[in-house]
Amino acid sequence: MRVTNASVYKKFTSSANNVHAQLIKSFNKVSSTKAYEAAAENPLAYYQSKMIDNQYLDTLSKKSLIKDVQNRIYQQELQVRDIHDILKKAKQQVQYARTDTTTGSALASLRDDLQQKMHSIVNDLNGQYQDFYVFGGNDVSNPPFSLSGDGSVLTFSHIFPDDPNKEAKEFHMQLKQDEKTGEYGYSLVEKNAAGEWEELTGQAKDDAAKDLIRAMKEQGPLDIGYGTIRDRDTLLDTYTSGLNVLAGVTTDAVKNGALQTNGQDDINIFLENLAKGPLGLIGTAVQSIDKNLQAENTDDYEKVHKEMFDTLGTVISDMTQAEYTTSTFFSDLGTKYKLMDDMDSKLKLAADNLTEQYTDVWGADPYEAVMEMYNNQYSYNAALKVGSQLLSSSLFDFMR
Repeated sequence: MRVTNASVYKKFTSSANNVHAQLIKSFNKVSSTKAYEAAAENPLAYYQSKMIDNQYLDTLSKKSLIKDVQNRIYQQELQVRDIHDILKKAKQQVQYARTDTTTGSALASLRDDLQQKMHSIVNDLNGQYQDFYVFGGNDVSNPPFSLSGDGSVLTFSHIFPDDPNKEAKEFHMQLKQDEKTGEYGYSLVEKNAAGEWEELTGQAKDDAAKDLIRAMKEQGPLDIGYGTIRDRDTLLDTYTSGLNVLAGVTTDAVKNGALQTNGQDDINIFLENLAKGPLGLIGTAVQSIDKNLQAENTDDYEKVHKEMFDTLGTVISDMTQAEYTTSTFFSDLGTKYKLMDDMDSKLKLAADNLTEQYTDVWGADPYEAVMEMYNNQYSYNAALKVGSQLLSSSLFDFMR
């Protein structure tokens, strides 16, 4: 029997290709750190690794959301703290305005400064983080508040998620003194044909009241690993409406009936709370002081001055409660921020643990993989060296 170089080459090529394939496979194992290239090599490990991989990606997506939402909540916290500080300063000025020595230009200056503080509060409630209006509730793209020049009319603008036209609805609330009772309070108003504000009545008032309270119930639960997606009430609410801040009542409290009478939503409770909030109290002080200034050098001055004295006394007392309510919102936002900070740490730990689990199930031992790669490299080099010795020609190669 005669063995030619052609048959040897054929057998050598097949063996060399096998050695080269093993070398490439070991190279891939080192570079990818994966013990297997296909599910067929270890089906159980493959499906376990896919489950771990899905959990890892979910953890990373939640972790990436946290910093963005944290910054948004931090912006809310800063604005509420500023409102709280404004309220404290306004309280000191109201106390000063209530003294007998504060009259004339000094009193007018206090009124103007208090009026400016009202606009500062509204500016805080229009605060933004990136493109988000942080106090717009579910409407993050539309500036939520505006205030008339004299501070008497507050306008809330809101786009409801279920509105097919995606058009902003406007709600106007006017602060004024009731002529019969002498009390200051808000009422829902709209402009008439003459361009003057008049109080809403009937169905128009009911529709506006329904939408306003609906806006105060809006929440933005977010699944970031806190709570369970199957129960929305356990998720962290990342939205805070400016209406809730001004009225001193949280979204959960509204949903639990804080603005209800006999089980029905009552807009009057909201308007009363609004008048007892930071903006309403400062506005009451402004209008009371302004009325006193207008009565100077008239026969009614003593009566009006006594009325201002009493009104400002009530305002100071209510401001103390408003300070506490505002600080509660500030504390609540701080708690949310801390929860998210803790959750960020937990998600980082979870990602590290999942990485270790994935390595245990699907990962290759780095030392073993490197040794395997070097062994295959030596085998392939040896095969190439053997192949070079087979290249010399034989007489039999030319015989047929």
